[in-house]
Amino acid sequence: MPAPLKQTARRTLLVTSAALASLALTAPVSPAAPIPSPSAPAVGSPSASASPSGRPSASASASASATPPARMSSLGGARLGRAGTQVQLGAGAPVLPKDLTARSWIVADAESGQVLAAHNAHWRLPPASTMKMLFADTLLPRFPRTTPYKVAPKDLEGLGAGSSLVGIKEGETYSVHDLWLGVFLRSGNDAVHVLSSMNGGVADTVRQMNEHADELQALDTDVVSPDGYDAPGQVSSAYDLTLIARSGLQKKDFREYCSTLTAKFPGATTKNKKGRTVRETFEIQNTNRLLTGDYDISQYPGIAGVKNGNTTNAGATFTGVAERDGRVLLVTVMNPEKDGHNEVYKETAALFDWGFQAAGKVAPVGQLVPPRNAALSSAQPGAGAGLGGEAGGTGNVSGKPVAGAATEDGSRGVWVAMAISGGVLALLAAAVFLVNRRWPLPDLVRRRR
Repeated sequence: MPAPLKQTARRTLLVTSAALASLALTAPVSPAAPIPSPSAPAVGSPSASASPSGRPSASASASASATPPARMSSLGGARLGRAGTQVQLGAGAPVLPKDLTARSWIVADAESGQVLAAHNAHWRLPPASTMKMLFADTLLPRFPRTTPYKVAPKDLEGLGAGSSLVGIKEGETYSVHDLWLGVFLRSGNDAVHVLSSMNGGVADTVRQMNEHADELQALDTDVVSPDGYDAPGQVSSAYDLTLIARSGLQKKDFREYCSTLTAKFPGATTKNKKGRTVRETFEIQNTNRLLTGDYDISQYPGIAGVKNGNTTNAGATFTGVAERDGRVLLVTVMNPEKDGHNEVYKETAALFDWGFQAAGKVAPVGQLVPPRNAALSSAQPGAGAGLGGEAGGTGNVSGKPVAGAATEDGSRGVWVAMAISGGVLALLAAAVFLVNRRWPLPDLVRRRR
């Protein structure tokens, strides 16, 4: 392991493949919960492009059925390929919330990658704007945030009717930083298309997103439109969206943008009364209601992102990350049946509450797999137990908060240097996948009830 990696790691979590395989194969199967009927139709036709190698065809897995397909991927563990709710409660573990209506959901430990519970985790469904997480994870490293770009009419072609927009104007110049704020805060499809144009066009961007999804082993995902707008054959899964979010959160800019509450966005260029050219600005607010709160839902304690979405085919979708008492969880919820206001956030909050209470009291039902290019390290004798003496166990996030600084554009959010060193585990015969991570999450994770 390189020396810099050792320096950034607070601790190393090692779990042997034998222990993981034992958990995956021997844990009793929980009864399948009733499957909710959809609140919106699923995509019903396949993608015009061939699916990347290793993916099931979209036509076979994306249907208008109210129930998941009989066969789903078992990537990450056999139980994750089974229909219905999968959970293995231990002594003192709370029962799952009783009013969950989502077609698919997952609760995972962001550090260890253990899946604490899931419901139809690999059901391939329309993802809506949660697809923008993959767009960002693919393109963020490609352009410095200060890069300016003047928008041409062709850059805004092909926007779907009714698209969410941040308000980009032809002929105006925006920085890459401005454009990413538009993507994350307002879920602006116009900002996605401009960034795609900078990247060589929508077709090239879609191809690169699919390649990156394969690299992450997000094999339930087929990208057709980079902004998540409904398109035949465009699908993902709760499992994949969680993998994608986990990858994106390794990037500082990704963490910043997905957790920013409000920001100033450039408007039109005009002349003032003195004849001087001035650039107007207006405020944009994050549409993630667990981050900002709303009249019927409070800001979730410890929330730090990630991305929401809503379209006709997808219904409401959401992937969130939150921290409590040094533990970081990821929750993805897709298409709640209940047609209540902010229902996707309410069900996500309920699953977060359950996950924080249940962590350490449930046996994992699966694992978030590592990217294909992840380095492998031979397992060491005696390294098969996590904290607490249980194989696959997770421990507290290490590191102490230090004073941060406001983001350079004046957007709200003060950053805390909180180190998270985690192990993503691979089911390999004589090795485990090791990733020592530093995830400085924003100060929102320090807010408590």
